[in-house]
Amino acid sequence: MQIEIVQEQLAKMGSDGWLLYDFQGMNPIARKLVGLRGNLLTRRWFYWIPRRGKPSIVCHRIEQHGFQSLDGRLHPFKSWDEMIQILKEVLQGATTIAMEYSPNGSIPYVSRVDAGTLEMVRSLGSRVISSANLVQYFEASWSQAQFQMHLEASRCLMEILVETFERVRHSLGIGCRVTEYELQQFMLEKYGEHSLYSFSAPIVAVNQNSGNPHYEPSRENSSPIRKGDLLLVDFWAKLQKPEAVYGDYTWVAYLGEVIPDRYLAIWEIVKGARDAASAFVKSRYPTDPLQGWEVDSVAREFIQQRGYGEYFIHRTGHNIGEEDHGNGANMDSLETRDERLLLPHTCFSIEPGIYLPEFGIRSEINVYLDDAMVVITGEPVQQEVVRIY
Repeated sequence: MQIEIVQEQLAKMGSDGWLLYDFQGMNPIARKLVGLRGNLLTRRWFYWIPRRGKPSIVCHRIEQHGFQSLDGRLHPFKSWDEMIQILKEVLQGATTIAMEYSPNGSIPYVSRVDAGTLEMVRSLGSRVISSANLVQYFEASWSQAQFQMHLEASRCLMEILVETFERVRHSLGIGCRVTEYELQQFMLEKYGEHSLYSFSAPIVAVNQNSGNPHYEPSRENSSPIRKGDLLLVDFWAKLQKPEAVYGDYTWVAYLGEVIPDRYLAIWEIVKGARDAASAFVKSRYPTDPLQGWEVDSVAREFIQQRGYGEYFIHRTGHNIGEEDHGNGANMDSLETRDERLLLPHTCFSIEPGIYLPEFGIRSEINVYLDDAMVVITGEPVQQEVVRIY
């Protein structure tokens, strides 16, 4: 982070400063933004960035060496009482302080500061507000190099999808049995061939299993993939490079020549919700402020009006970054009401779904916000249920 840019953002939001705090890794956001992810730190520490002036570092005396690379005045403490007194002096005059806190826990991605520490800071006379928009400005915004890595990862993922569907086609054609788990492992092998990394394996689900948004096939619990099945594949990965960011997509296919009307009807609703949400983003960005919950509301209303709102059981989308579920704004008015603004150089998924007892359908695209336009990545975008026969 460049301190001058942080201070510009603090001025815009009307905060007197940003107090970044961590204890033994409980706030990975603070560690990453300050630049301490590799350091051995076992005591609590604070990094105070005032709206004006030089930052301050408050840390234990035995760990001063871990902060020598940071910009700011060092204020070491030995005891609890000394820490409180130093913080009181450092924060003097600051009435509004941003921290990794979310009122009522509404955005758990940024709720990283424990209640006791919040109480302590408030006892010093300051009002604590959420740093959620600050976090996404500095942690969720991509560089041009990261965007290019996303495009490359997306291209590789789409190649793997084609290979995966071809594997299913070939297996069905020769009468060879393949299971969800075996197909998942095939995809993981392809990840390795394309130098991709993922924190977890893709979702491969048929029929009733596709009605579980977070279904995980295993060697012991996996359904065979047969003719007449509906197949859902949700796959995410990033390049094996420093600061690489994820691509994340979901496609559905039918293993037969004639797709049942029931599948087609649900697909058209899900696709319509996806396209309505992306069109809404395009209609508002970049001229009008846009919050994550608004995008979710558009997709949710589309599905509700067609009688399936009860079966749309998760948010419309999530932020995407160096982690597949990043720390930027989510498209969510269901699980939370995410009021964070959609910012330039951030990326998120739009992935509405309808999950019935007998099957589920989801369609997922990635949306990147350039300075002046909305970019849908992961070409081609699925327009119809894929037929595999």
